[in-house]
Amino acid sequence: MIHSLFMINGSGEIFMEKHWKTVVSKSICDYFFEAQKKCSNPEDVPPVIATPHHYLINICRNNLYFVAVLTTEGAPLFVIEFLHRIMDVFEEYFVTCTETTLKDNYVIVYELLDEMLDSGLPLATETGVLKELIKPPNLLRKVAHLVTGDSTNVSDALSSNQLSNIPWRRLGIKYASNEAYFDMIEEIDAIIDRNGVTVMGEIQGYIDCCVKLSGMPELTLLFVNPRLLDDVSFHPCVRLKKWESEHVLSFVPPDGNFRLISYHIGSQNSISIPIYVKSNIQYREGGSGRFELTVGPKQTMGKSLEAVFIECAMPKSVLNCTLTPSQGKCTFDPVKKLLIWDIGKIESNAQNAGHLPTIRGNIVLISGQPIPEGNPTLSVRFTINQIALSGLRVQRVDMHGEKYKPFKGVKYITTVKNGRFQVRT
Repeated sequence: MIHSLFMINGSGEIFMEKHWKTVVSKSICDYFFEAQKKCSNPEDVPPVIATPHHYLINICRNNLYFVAVLTTEGAPLFVIEFLHRIMDVFEEYFVTCTETTLKDNYVIVYELLDEMLDSGLPLATETGVLKELIKPPNLLRKVAHLVTGDSTNVSDALSSNQLSNIPWRRLGIKYASNEAYFDMIEEIDAIIDRNGVTVMGEIQGYIDCCVKLSGMPELTLLFVNPRLLDDVSFHPCVRLKKWESEHVLSFVPPDGNFRLISYHIGSQNSISIPIYVKSNIQYREGGSGRFELTVGPKQTMGKSLEAVFIECAMPKSVLNCTLTPSQGKCTFDPVKKLLIWDIGKIESNAQNAGHLPTIRGNIVLISGQPIPEGNPTLSVRFTINQIALSGLRVQRVDMHGEKYKPFKGVKYITTVKNGRFQVRT
């Protein structure tokens, strides 16, 4: 299915390539570069590019492009998911997936690609299996390779996962302390108008797991409000029929860290926004203006807002800003016209105590420039611990198939991706 893979850096250089069948010329990437030139944002490149004899399917992560070449038509989402899986494995092995780390570990990169794909089709994609087949890099192994001249990392013994009837979990796992921890992380995307009304609000959620259990246990997760999960992507270990019939997550977990599910909650569901921003921005004739912001918590259920951070791209006619925050630090870049206010933590009772963070001061406009027609848009970031805004909660975690009692824990985190929570002023 996948014929070749090209890895391209941010400057458009092909720094690594892998061919599973016959060699495909680098010139095939010219179609990709043409599509890239038409896009102002790297993420706007079309994921599927059709050429006269091939299909190019690509992803962009960490300022790197992975471009897969297909000679026949196939399922594009299948290939995109596999490309993301390749990058996930690289991050698991090398901590970060960058051009430098891939070049420094090019032997392991090619060995992993050989194991992950066979005749163009995915073969072994679980890190637990791959780490037994191909040893992760460490300082001692690098020194041994330099001394002996042997650069291979492939294990001589057959992986115990290959002997197990469950490909993502090997046989004979033993731990002195058995524990299973689940992190429910929700990233909120929203647009708020100047009156505080939510124009758009969506949630992208994940359940990341750290499971260290002996033997071959079976776990079940029961949810409060499971009907919220209607757009879900599952790890292969989840039993789909059990979920479809009872809305219960039943699975034999992989060993270690993995992502159990990803879910999306659209704007058709009511999402409570946990923060509000009041603004008063005025421009006056004569090259001056007034700037004032007040930030406060809203519907946080007694939880504090942490790591609150506001960015404001000021109009080009603004020369400088002289602002004084009541909390945190404020900086203004006169070249980029970017105002940054790092607020920090806002307590849930800040409004009742009368200690809401406020920033106010004067704006200096460039002389001779017209007064800006509109006010800037604020980009807000924050984190709330021990709360999931969607209302989804884990009711119970049960284990079957083993006699010991493990430690179990669930943690909730609501956060914002950079630039995905905007407030209009």
